Amino acid sequence: MRRVLLALLATLAACSAIEPSPQVVASDSTNWHSVVTSDDRIRLRDWRQSFLDALAEAEKSGHAADIAREGALLEPDAALADGSIPNGLYRCRTIKLGAKPPGTLYYVTFPPSRCEIRQEGKRQMFARLTGPQRQIGTIFPSDGLRQVFLGTLVLGDETRAQHYGTDNQRNVAGYIERIGPNRWRMVIPSPSFESRLDVVELVPAA
Repeated sequence: MRRVLLALLATLAACSAIEPSPQVVASDSTNWHSVVTSDDRIRLRDWRQSFLDALAEAEKSGHAADIAREGALLEPDAALADGSIPNGLYRCRTIKLGAKPPGTLYYVTFPPSRCEIRQEGKRQMFARLTGPQRQIGTIFPSDGLRQVFLGTLVLGDETRAQHYGTDNQRNVAGYIERIGPNRWRMVIPSPSFESRLDVVELVPAA
């Protein structure tokens, strides 16, 4: 089962799709509080406990060394001051921690994929351009340590993103934090599929 799942993930990781429109958050507001769904508000509120629970599951399943090797990327309180992220192209690498359905792996690392952050009026837009699960949406200002991401998930060979708020299972809510020089992460607590927590490392593309 493990070999079959890893083979499937490797195949899906090579998938790419036509870049969906970034206008998945219909509102023009720059205040994420006026846009976020009630379920995502809870996910964001409980992000730290979700992080700790997911780490505990992964460590218990034998991945303590993998977690330690990632350093600040998998440390819940690693956010540094001035968490804003510049526009540009990025390499995005996802680590999935914890497991929801039985038989799902407790720690999975995906190869880097291509992401873009660009300015659209007063707001920044984030789009993951390749990979089996592609987040796309809006980056909102929050506080001195982090920004808020609200968007949706594009799967497999789909070429169009749904509007945020249309499907709770496709909604994505997370925090973007700076964790080092030219290094950021997107923390996605309680995603709808597979894991307890997703962490996406963001580093500028060479």
